[in-house]
Amino acid sequence: MTPDPHSVGIVSAQCAEFDEPLVLQGGAVIPRYQLMYETYGTLNAERSNAILICHALSGSHHVAGRYQPDDKYPGWWDTMIGPGKPIDTNRFFVVGVNNLGGCHGSTGPSSINPATGQPWGSAFPVVVVNDWVHAQARLADRLGIERWAAVIGGSLGGMQALRWTVTFPHRVRHCLSIASAPKLTAQNIAFNDVARNAILTDPEFHGGDYYQHGVWPKRGLKLARMLGHITYLSDEGLGGKFGRQLLAEGYQFGYGTEFEIESYLRYQGDRFADVFDANSYLLMTKALDYFDPARHYGGSLPAALAASPAKYLIVAFTTDWRFSPERSKETVKALLDAKKPVVYAEIESVHGHDAFLMTDEPYMRLMDAYLKRVAEEVGA
Repeated sequence: MTPDPHSVGIVSAQCAEFDEPLVLQGGAVIPRYQLMYETYGTLNAERSNAILICHALSGSHHVAGRYQPDDKYPGWWDTMIGPGKPIDTNRFFVVGVNNLGGCHGSTGPSSINPATGQPWGSAFPVVVVNDWVHAQARLADRLGIERWAAVIGGSLGGMQALRWTVTFPHRVRHCLSIASAPKLTAQNIAFNDVARNAILTDPEFHGGDYYQHGVWPKRGLKLARMLGHITYLSDEGLGGKFGRQLLAEGYQFGYGTEFEIESYLRYQGDRFADVFDANSYLLMTKALDYFDPARHYGGSLPAALAASPAKYLIVAFTTDWRFSPERSKETVKALLDAKKPVVYAEIESVHGHDAFLMTDEPYMRLMDAYLKRVAEEVGA
């Protein structure tokens, strides 16, 4: 296989262990923990060219490249990160982190609870976006990064990027929040509740302590993912790809898999349930529900953002109905009211919410142009 000059190539994950307790916003304490992360590119002598990538609900620290040459899939944002790509690793030092509570190596429900010697399971405390930001800040300290050139994320990752500028305003030069929102709508909270109930009512869930029973609540996790996946796509995109096409001629007059869209959703659900942890899914969706940086500022988002000297890029997609452009415009208005520099772009796309993972040309051009400015600003 000919090496791709625009790929970061073969990568490896790293593990940072922290012995200092982390006090969570909910009052619980994680006595010690580890974060899995990956880095791409080189940190410059001034340590000014570092970019943090924050992942969405089902993402991880594996953002770009491959672990083995024959890996079927690269990191989840490989299209965006690499030599000559918008997040150019010839210029930037890029860090991807698996959030606390995740299931890709960072301390989470499937990790061993030092107090019991058993997996945390149901005892793992609820975490919020601000807890992730505090944990990521400790990793930045470990890496010698005082200020990020940019913090970038899509969806839940975009919420983390925004939260960074509230919690550590002077540690972020640029915030790129993509296909995101300042808080969830009631409809979004409702979707998350249905997804969680699919898991909670799975007979093999065992109150979150299924590890000790040697089982996996796969049915519930599959249903949760199927529901979520529908909301990540647009009707236009689904219609164009699947329409009402049947797998075989004629109706079967039963409840099996007949339509191609049914087959696709069940495949996506099965694939996800094989690799993700149900308890982590519960935690991630709850963090989404709780996200509201204005809550501790009298409900005022401009007040929450007042201390931030960062510059902002807010990106939305026309067919994203889960995090609609109107929600991004709420963030933009708050930034303008707070007199913060902000660029807003609304990209035409048929991909719905998942568009932030795609390669629509206007989107890629925008990211490339903006990040070239960031590189020039930090001398990268």
